[in-house]
Amino acid sequence: MIDVFVHRRCIRKLEHSVFAAGRNEIGGVLAAKQVDDGCFLIVDLSVQSDGTEGNFERDPIQHREFISRFHDRVGHKPDQYNYLGEWHSHPSYPATPSEMDLLQMQELVEDHEQQSSFLVLMIVKLGLDGELRGSAHGFRPKLPPVRARLHGIEEWVSQDGCRPVIFVSSMVEGV
Repeated sequence: MIDVFVHRRCIRKLEHSVFAAGRNEIGGVLAAKQVDDGCFLIVDLSVQSDGTEGNFERDPIQHREFISRFHDRVGHKPDQYNYLGEWHSHPSYPATPSEMDLLQMQELVEDHEQQSSFLVLMIVKLGLDGELRGSAHGFRPKLPPVRARLHGIEEWVSQDGCRPVIFVSSMVEGV
């Protein structure tokens, strides 16, 4: 099983960005720390806010620049901190990947220029209650995507595996 934890700071960034975008889809990349096998903590994310009501197209140049700055900030420790994958919003649709999303992520993880052998796609939206909702899926070359468990957390201090200190919520897909 894959567990993806989203730091509260990143949840607030997502909530603000998705709210500001209104009905337009937006997205970006996920920067994470691998804390155990199959367990990742999203510690930063980029926001590309030039999508439309029914579409978001990633800008690979903007994404590479963000990840490069991220590596500079964390001291170039790719074995601990690295690019985890992509995220985008579905303000008018369920917070689950479309067939096109699944195909694009599979193509991305199988791209020979791609250095990652595993990627995550997170889809988010604001629920009717204003809370962030989402889903996450993991992708590997030549294998079908797998559903990940998506969680929000306040803090992370454990050094010995996949245990958050303060659990905020499960980011349940919905509405």
